[in-house]
Amino acid sequence: MTYYYFDYNGNEIRYSIQGQGNTLILLHGFMESVQIWNDFSNELSKDFRVLCIELPGHGKSDLIADIQTMELTANMINDLCKSIEIHEFVIIGHSMGGYVSLQFAELFPEKIKGLGLFHSHALADTDEAKQNRDRACEIVRKSRKIFISQFIPELFAPENIIRFDKEIKELQSHVIDMSSEAIIASQQGMKLRTDKLNVLIDLDVPKLFIAGKQDSRVNLQQLMAQTMLCNHVDILILNIGHMGYIEARNETLASIRNFTEKCFSFSLNH
Repeated sequence: MTYYYFDYNGNEIRYSIQGQGNTLILLHGFMESVQIWNDFSNELSKDFRVLCIELPGHGKSDLIADIQTMELTANMINDLCKSIEIHEFVIIGHSMGGYVSLQFAELFPEKIKGLGLFHSHALADTDEAKQNRDRACEIVRKSRKIFISQFIPELFAPENIIRFDKEIKELQSHVIDMSSEAIIASQQGMKLRTDKLNVLIDLDVPKLFIAGKQDSRVNLQQLMAQTMLCNHVDILILNIGHMGYIEARNETLASIRNFTEKCFSFSLNH
């Protein structure tokens, strides 16, 4: 995979882009990197132009703020897209990438042809979730490496931890150098994010929800309630954890491909 760098106010943001035609943007989640999409990008670029953006403070992308808010990240993505002359697209975000996608939809709805929440949702943090983020930050301050080693395996369904041991170690290797400051900046940014349910409901484009029955991070019942409020919805529910692009690679890849095709057909006929 060839990577490029975008200068955002003196900071370098890494991204990849390949393929031709209508554009699909893929955003990774917290403590992931742009590299998680290499396989998907190689496959999907046969049909679309695929832009994968590495969020600030992750992988090789510079941290751009002490508190990495969803709004700041969405504005960075908008500037990157303008710099490479991409003006409309389907955007799909995994986990925290879904929060960024929703924030982008609130700020720049005219640019979005379809929105995908891949193990993500539209609600703000509960008080309990905010407290958990503060506790996580304290753990990171004491031992960043222990936090990294424990965080990623817990995202998988229990029966998949051994099955995907190689993939888990690879994910950990991508973020082993992620600084404590970057981890905390993202946690605090997610803690401060606001409810985006009205954005999700009002956005008049197709929406994709990919969910796991064993996802410890996204409440399936609450997510299904969100889907019922939306029009033009595709839903894929699998017996997996939070890491569908690994735990159910073929099913999620096919779902994203079919959804992206549908979005651009929808925009032509709508």
